[in-house]
Amino acid sequence: MKSGLSSFLTIIAVLGLVGVCYGGELRKNFYGDSCPLAERIVRSIIWNRVECNSTLPAKFLRMHFHDCFVRGCDGSILLDSTANNTAEKAAVPNLSLAGFDVIDEIKTQLENTCPGVVSCADIVALAARDSVSFQFKRPIWEVLTGRRDGTISRASEALANIPSPFFNFATLKQSFANKSLTVQDLVVLSGGHTIGVGHCNFFSNRLYNFTGNGDEDPSLNPTYAAFLKTKCQSLSDNTTTVPMDPGSPLSFDNNYFKILKQNEGLFQSDAALLTNEGASNIVDELLDSEDFFTEFGKSMVRMGAIDVRTGSSGEIRKKCNVVNS
Repeated sequence: MKSGLSSFLTIIAVLGLVGVCYGGELRKNFYGDSCPLAERIVRSIIWNRVECNSTLPAKFLRMHFHDCFVRGCDGSILLDSTANNTAEKAAVPNLSLAGFDVIDEIKTQLENTCPGVVSCADIVALAARDSVSFQFKRPIWEVLTGRRDGTISRASEALANIPSPFFNFATLKQSFANKSLTVQDLVVLSGGHTIGVGHCNFFSNRLYNFTGNGDEDPSLNPTYAAFLKTKCQSLSDNTTTVPMDPGSPLSFDNNYFKILKQNEGLFQSDAALLTNEGASNIVDELLDSEDFFTEFGKSMVRMGAIDVRTGSSGEIRKKCNVVNS
């Protein structure tokens, strides 16, 4: 039986077709002629940074997700606020994002190599893939490129579009459907929680005040809840973090689904996946590592194609944090 990772090699053609269906003009090796070293430059900088900071993969994966769910995958997550506008990165769901300095480093190098060619939106998509792939020393999903950058970024739209850790299943399903993503994509992409951390204030209500009566979420494993209470000692703690996958928080694997089956999903939105029969069946399928890696690749291609700007739409920003003047 082939390993989960080697199976990626057998589905590249499928991913290409899916990406084209969902992403218009996105394609493999978009910069092959215009900036042939582009993807190599991104990977080199990302791998160098991840080697020194093992928390970056989770941060770039989340950055890409949060970018795509607001106005599509257009790099709007990177724009700074101005005197007249509060940008996405200032919205509550994005305050804990990090890695913007690495994106800027990559953009600077690309502008020196081939000015005005590579979009910030593509850099974010490639950074997510390459940071997670560092662990395996090879790409573990296909990134189709050709995105162009948007010029609008509003904090209010981030709040309205990014799925909340407090969502129940019906709300999660609708949030993904709004982006033309399926329940399969919802469950598979939730597997990204196998790396990274969660802030106490986004789940401590499950420990101390689940229904407003000072109670604990009955769906949470009581042993795990007791452990979490040693880390998050009050509802007001908004600085402490805990791993979303305590067994292997820095390893990209399918362990998230194993702990989910033990009722140890950190967020209410994690536990919600077990409240729907169809979603719960998908969780069971993803207990197979090969299935998880294969399906994650497919879902990342679909997510990476949400409402993309291609052709003459949008712009290629000179700097990722400001629109072109």
